[in-house]
Amino acid sequence: MLLAHLPLPLLNRSRLAALVAGMAVFVSAAGAQTVAELKVSDARPVSVETAGSADNEQLEKALQSLPWEQFRAVVEAIPKLKADVDAYGPLGWQYVQANYRTYPWRKNIKKLHEPQKKHLAELIDQAREGARPSN
Repeated sequence: MLLAHLPLPLLNRSRLAALVAGMAVFVSAAGAQTVAELKVSDARPVSVETAGSADNEQLEKALQSLPWEQFRAVVEAIPKLKADVDAYGPLGWQYVQANYRTYPWRKNIKKLHEPQKKHLAELIDQAREGARPSN
């Protein structure tokens, strides 16, 4: 890999820059001028009973449908998801806040084990009910 020789903070910034550039291509391909113009579809509800079999797409849509404060609380309660964002530092959280409704979280959710997916579904349900998610 060409970037392997770069120091880690610079490498992380390079990855973030590549991610931002990729989002610009995605927005352009979708025919929108800005991320805000992309339509976010209503997410199907995720219930705890079906969380074991809930597909990654359903969890992704449910997570993206949350308001920012609830979304962040849920992500911070799932260690693997939190680590994915924390890897980019404060800029990562700023980027996520600006793009969390359109970012493809499915790939991150796919890496979770079934008990973690079930916990994620529970946290999303709690957030929808107005309770602050807890670990």
